[in-house]
Amino acid sequence: MKKFLLLICGLFICYAAGAQTIVSGKVVDEANKPIIGASLFVPGTTMGTSTDVDGTFSFTTRGTVKQIQITCIGYKSVTLDAAISGAKYDLGTVTLAAEALAMEDVVITQSVAVARKTPVAVSTINLEELEFKIGGMEFPEVLKSTPGVYATKDGGGYGDSKINMRGFKSANVAVMINGVPVNDMEWGGVYWSNWAGLSDVTRSMQTQRGMGASKISSPTVGGTINIVTNSIDAKRGGTVSYGIGNDGANTMSLSLSTGLNKNGWAMSLLFAKRWGNGYIQGTGYEAYNWFANISKRINTKHQISLTAFGSPQTHNQRKPLYAGLSILEWDKVAKWMGEENKYRYNAIYGFDNNGKERSSMVNHYHKPQISLNHQWQIDHKSSLSTALYVSIGRGYGYSGQGRTSAWRAKWNGSSNGTLLNDYRKPDGTFDYGAIQDENAASLTGSNMVMSKSVNDHMWYGLLSTYTNELLPGLELSAGVDARYYVGKHTNEIIDLYGGDYFIDDADRKNVKPENNAAALDPNWKNEKLTVGDIVYRDYDGHVHQEGVFAQLEYTKEKFNAFASGSFSNTGYWRVDRFYYDAAHQRSETINFLGFTAKGGVNYNVTRYSNFFLNLGYISRAPFFSGGAFLQSTTSHMTNPDAVNEKVASVELGYGLRTPKVVVNVNAYYTLWMDKSDVRSKLMSNGDYARVNLTGVDARHAGLEIDFRYKPAHWVNITGMLSWGDWVWSSDSRGYIYDSQGQPMTAKLDGTVASGITAEDHAWIELKQKGVHVAGSAQTTAAVGVDFFPLKGLRVSADWNLYGRNFADFYLGSNLVTNTAVTVNDPWQIPVGHQLDLSASYSFKMGKVRATLYGNVNNVYDYNYIMDAQCATDAKGWQDCYAVMYSFGRTYTLRLKINF
Repeated sequence: MKKFLLLICGLFICYAAGAQTIVSGKVVDEANKPIIGASLFVPGTTMGTSTDVDGTFSFTTRGTVKQIQITCIGYKSVTLDAAISGAKYDLGTVTLAAEALAMEDVVITQSVAVARKTPVAVSTINLEELEFKIGGMEFPEVLKSTPGVYATKDGGGYGDSKINMRGFKSANVAVMINGVPVNDMEWGGVYWSNWAGLSDVTRSMQTQRGMGASKISSPTVGGTINIVTNSIDAKRGGTVSYGIGNDGANTMSLSLSTGLNKNGWAMSLLFAKRWGNGYIQGTGYEAYNWFANISKRINTKHQISLTAFGSPQTHNQRKPLYAGLSILEWDKVAKWMGEENKYRYNAIYGFDNNGKERSSMVNHYHKPQISLNHQWQIDHKSSLSTALYVSIGRGYGYSGQGRTSAWRAKWNGSSNGTLLNDYRKPDGTFDYGAIQDENAASLTGSNMVMSKSVNDHMWYGLLSTYTNELLPGLELSAGVDARYYVGKHTNEIIDLYGGDYFIDDADRKNVKPENNAAALDPNWKNEKLTVGDIVYRDYDGHVHQEGVFAQLEYTKEKFNAFASGSFSNTGYWRVDRFYYDAAHQRSETINFLGFTAKGGVNYNVTRYSNFFLNLGYISRAPFFSGGAFLQSTTSHMTNPDAVNEKVASVELGYGLRTPKVVVNVNAYYTLWMDKSDVRSKLMSNGDYARVNLTGVDARHAGLEIDFRYKPAHWVNITGMLSWGDWVWSSDSRGYIYDSQGQPMTAKLDGTVASGITAEDHAWIELKQKGVHVAGSAQTTAAVGVDFFPLKGLRVSADWNLYGRNFADFYLGSNLVTNTAVTVNDPWQIPVGHQLDLSASYSFKMGKVRATLYGNVNNVYDYNYIMDAQCATDAKGWQDCYAVMYSFGRTYTLRLKINF
């Protein structure tokens, strides 16, 4: 054994001591201008560098090198054959041709930042890194080692992960795919289960923290995630892959590409499937992914591209509010799951009388996006890029209904962190058969039924940008951003659970005769409903937005500066067919005018270092849900206090880039004013009350550092440290509603008030000024090491730490309505950390090339708390519930073949 180790060490030392060659040169565009930030590397290794402000580069190679690859977003990649030897090797001047696709121009002008030029904090993950690291992680989790980013699995179901940036939740983190925004038009968030398949077709993923460089009329607050998919630059050929993982996870995919033929046509196709049992008990899933791109280079001035992709999926869930437990309650379920698996427990997993697996939390959705892009190169100085797109959402999530709020709440697995045992079997599973028995025995129909909460939508958009070089070094970009969205929201009975019919008197009794003439008939409230009938809600949400934007950018030698602005109008209205009749079903239209003003400068001190500064001010419309309308699911009542949210931000950064060391340091200060927020409270009838708060202010400040050190060509060390100071900076006031959107009285026992904002409508004033913003670790750190010991072999270890993570707060059981409520600073969650290992090996299989990927996440199987909620008057962890733990150890193994 000792001799074997000595042999391995000797080979390793000999390999590391191979001949070194300094490779240098310059990269320019077709106008002979230097390209900043182009990447040069030896395929299959980490040997490489990026071009500096003059487009020049220099890096060290070791051993035999036959090829150098040069890539830069917006330009065609090139691979140079080079027999590198000797002490020095000069590649000379290399010219990169501009990418032919219109989509690429849209991406560049709308979303993608350039290192050492664009004055924003930016991190980019390329295709190779994404394939290597993702394993069994959710798509957003790949970004977890990025400064300011906190990504968690939430309840643990497929695609239910969430991502925060600089303390801002997902509704304030913009996600753009090929330059097209995808955040929900009504509430701003992103359901990642709709986009989980993107990992199969993503070419690069870039995060811009803060206001970012995206030029659209309605910008982000916390940051932007720009995802660029495959396109015309794909080479002719294809790939096939298959992978397995823990808990029955399976993945397979097939992709084909024609490349660009002599007639100017190119086509890429992909099909993929994922399925498995889920790490969390009872969270099985099945998902597909499809992608198609057809492009045509018409002539030297015009190109068009049609891209379509989607990911239809069905998965069971475990929602923290309705199935999360307290720390003490998690310990109790070990009697069913065992000590090692207790955090996998799912309080709503169970079976019916026929032995069929059931869940009250199921999500089924498909949200394909189709875009048609046209690029017009008007002349050598100007161009016009236009994208027409449509998003078609079809799907639903389960929503348990009941004759009363108390019956409805029995669908939940827990209440305030305590396990509900109304329908609990001795083995800990949820007894759906008991619901069937009770409904079958009832003389008044089903007391509890299951409905599907349908959330369909049609979304149309136009994004067009004109670019013109007005003077040497001075460029103008201007465009239009128009969107129209209709979301259809109904609840349709799908299962009577053993009963003969269902009476929705709990909701219909709240329909006012002056709004809906049907309520004048006393028999209407007690109508016997069956499968396919609508309960609770039936409305459409309409959102339209029109905006213009412009930016001037000046570049001269080491200096780059920009000034940009936008102006937009956002309009909302509702069409309600449940609480209103045909004569009253359309609400008034509410319009909000918004604007942005941003500016920044970047100065490259030397070829290795740069400073940047950016600042901006945003005034944007409040969201449709919880902002413009007081209760958007049930009422036309608009919020009299709804005003634009305002954001002011300033950021300073420094960058150092040498062949061996890369360091980025950023400091930011952001004020967020007049935002809307929602807080919850458990009522005495078992239902959850929600408070729609307005006029909320917050301050987000922080410091971010990330680095990369390459001491030798066979090792690469990365790391980051992010420290935030995020606090609420104002008190706020809001009205209280139940989970069905009905206004509550001060009793909070399910009694409905006489009207929204009426005298008996309960309210509170929340004293939260100075309290830490929760839901995201305010201190994060990461260290990673990559090894390349042999040709084609890569092994890495990544360690992440999460500290100063504060539990979010809910309104405690001792809440007194119609008065001021003081919020204690929430419980600080203990520090969490985990170690991930990844490896890949590329090799030849006959005439094709194959790569084997292996990933083990959370190697030491440590379950740490990711999220929790505590009452406003909580004293510590004993008062917290909806506690969610990280996954323990998971693994995946995948083989990919390129042909």
